[in-house]
Amino acid sequence: MTFEVEVNGKTRTVAIELVAGAEGRYRVAVDGKEHMVDAREVDQSTLSLILLDAGGASYDVEIVESGVAGELLVRTHDGLLRAVVDGRRRRRSADAAGGAEGEQRVVAPMPGKIVRVLVVAGDEVKARQGLVVVEAMKMESEITSPKAGKVKEVAVTEGQSVEAGRVLAVVE
Repeated sequence: MTFEVEVNGKTRTVAIELVAGAEGRYRVAVDGKEHMVDAREVDQSTLSLILLDAGGASYDVEIVESGVAGELLVRTHDGLLRAVVDGRRRRRSADAAGGAEGEQRVVAPMPGKIVRVLVVAGDEVKARQGLVVVEAMKMESEITSPKAGKVKEVAVTEGQSVEAGRVLAVVE
């Protein structure tokens, strides 16, 4: 399978192929550069990845749907990333249909503690404007709005603990 994946504004072509006869092993090509990867599911939102051709470097990666079609929040050793899968294809479809409609649920990308709530219900927000700051593993991550709109609901309070996938806010 081949995907276009946009990470931090840069689009890459990613091809993933299961290696026959080797459970959990994949051939992954990123912009044509091939890697051998052993991937195992740790829990519902976490993968353990071993880069077999990079000296066996090992990483745990948390992946959570952001509530926006095709968009994932990915926590790596480098911090929190927003990844859009096949975004150009989805944007063309949305443009043809008149853009995204309806409310968007903004969810916690990882378990953590709410450090700051930056908006209240009724606030007008821009796309990518900060809504909530979550602290996890001694790092703070600002969770942003997936679109311009009005905050319909803020479902958390400062100091509250949240699980991965918990709804933080709703933007309509």
